[in-house]
Amino acid sequence: MPQDQFSRRMQAYDVWKADVLQTLQAFQDWLDAHQLDEGESNLRIFDTMEALRRDRLTLAFVAEFSRGKTELINAIFFAGYGRRLLPSDAGRTTMCPSELFYDHDAGHAYIRLLPIETRSEETSIADYKQRAEDWVHLSLDTESAEQMAETFREVVKTKRVPLETARALGLYDETQDPQFKQHGEHPETVEIPMWRHALISFPHPLLKRGLVILDTPGLNALGNEPELTVSMLPSAQAVLFVLAADTGVTRSDLEMWEHHVHSVTSQHNKHLVVALNKIDTLWDDLKDEASIEASIESQRRRAADQLHLDSAQVFPLSAQKGLVAKVRDDAGLLERSRLPALEAFLAEEVLPNKLAVLRDHILQEVGGLQNETYSILEGRLHQTRRELQNLVSLRGKNADVIQHLMAKSREEQAAYLRNVESFQASRRVLKSQARAMLDALSLEAFDRLIAKTRKDMTGAWTTAGIKRGMQTFFDGARDTMDQVAQQAEQTRTLIRATYRKFHEEHGLPAITPKVFSVDQYNMDLHQLLHEAELFRNSPITTMTEQSFVVKKFFISMVSQARSIFFRANQEADSWLKEVMNPLVQQIKDHKRVMEKRLDTLRRINESRDTLESRIGELEQQAEALATDLETIAAMREVLNRPLPELDSLTDPQQVAQAV
Repeated sequence: MPQDQFSRRMQAYDVWKADVLQTLQAFQDWLDAHQLDEGESNLRIFDTMEALRRDRLTLAFVAEFSRGKTELINAIFFAGYGRRLLPSDAGRTTMCPSELFYDHDAGHAYIRLLPIETRSEETSIADYKQRAEDWVHLSLDTESAEQMAETFREVVKTKRVPLETARALGLYDETQDPQFKQHGEHPETVEIPMWRHALISFPHPLLKRGLVILDTPGLNALGNEPELTVSMLPSAQAVLFVLAADTGVTRSDLEMWEHHVHSVTSQHNKHLVVALNKIDTLWDDLKDEASIEASIESQRRRAADQLHLDSAQVFPLSAQKGLVAKVRDDAGLLERSRLPALEAFLAEEVLPNKLAVLRDHILQEVGGLQNETYSILEGRLHQTRRELQNLVSLRGKNADVIQHLMAKSREEQAAYLRNVESFQASRRVLKSQARAMLDALSLEAFDRLIAKTRKDMTGAWTTAGIKRGMQTFFDGARDTMDQVAQQAEQTRTLIRATYRKFHEEHGLPAITPKVFSVDQYNMDLHQLLHEAELFRNSPITTMTEQSFVVKKFFISMVSQARSIFFRANQEADSWLKEVMNPLVQQIKDHKRVMEKRLDTLRRINESRDTLESRIGELEQQAEALATDLETIAAMREVLNRPLPELDSLTDPQQVAQAV
């Protein structure tokens, strides 16, 4: 079967990334060759290239049990294997969150399973991912379909444990137990998942290109593992919420939507897709196509109304028929399954949006550096042409004129050096302000806030207690960010004044210094608090105290907030190290030009042959600088280049040639 649209888009996306990586390396080499490489700029380019190499497109699939979510994953991504790669048989359903990706570092297929018993520890899943020894490792034999199928079934295994064990792990709630509701009796044992989280590395072409699939369990599991709502779903580029056409939007569907899906995607401006699966249950041999179509559209509009969505965001389809159609190469059945419509949305909306976000990140990290380099080169070219013009004007002038110019140049140099001394004083003040900013954003300071919150909440792991604790925690975090914002504004004022002084008094080219802002981090903190409030008001916490779950939520929330502070600290540190570099380079260039001008005037005073020789040198320098400007402009163009249109391309070589 020919490549589907999504696969072709991913292929082009991969080639685009390779092209950008090549350009970033060329930019780094150019900086090295021209001795413009600073330690911080080298690190920034290296980090950007590493981020690009490790870039991933995450699609999260969310649904209640028995909605056909895993079948949909099989149909979209793994039909090429001619069978169901992920277990989706009747009675077999996702019991723990699973991430499918390809581990380039490991270079082989595996499944890593985090035991359910780790829920008793105060450690987030994100932290456990850094501790390989805590996971059960199973190898996957990609040459054996039977071995893979058997190993994948491990993910859905459950086990029975004593009631108290289930309670200790936060996996038993008597208000949700039919036996207790009906008879008032607690069971002796409870069935729970064997695993808390699964990491699956598999050498599928799309996964190798950076696709990550997050397969989540049902409503109870989402509530029991708050890290999914706080961290994993918000980090996805698109969330696919799966419904079943034969049941419509059930109460549990609606609860999951309102408390775990809609709020995350709306706040994070992510793509949200609703897949109305199992439309084949509406196919009826006794009805004509128009009647069947009307039934499907009616279900689609009803689902959109209940979820307060535009009906264009609801995709009726049959994952099972789509999978069968792809395996049997049945174009008619594939069209009737409507699966291609969803695949087209992923290819034409989600992927280009991801590329735009990635390009914005690259332009922020390296584009600014290229702009600064371009401005420095423009300044050098301007100084070179001005110096050239001055020397040309000396042709035929007598010695008195040259002596006068030498005296004037010495006066300008003395004034300039005095300003350089004041610049060094400004850098010392800047260094002091920088230390205060970084101290406020330090993880040590943040950990003190965490410790204070934990102390205040000791013995109060209740809904009311967690509310007070969260409020205290976020008040402290926001106060810190406000303090940093004030310090950042004071620092920016000093930096702008320093740049302006050299521009106005010495004619250095005007450069707008890079800006640091905590606005995005404040927004992230606000969103985290919003999610905390949603969780606190969800049915899981309103029906029962659920102290275990609330405690786990706090752990997840703190881990996420700590990550926000870490990123703010890293950006502030980089900004403070780099923000003065363009001006420092301009000051060095201008100092060198002034020294060279005095030396040239002395030589001209001694021999007029020096004048023509120097004019020739400057003409060559101007030509070389103009060429360098064209080179940097071409590199900037590559970073802004859009993903090519691939409607007529199917062959990988054609894709590569197009890019």
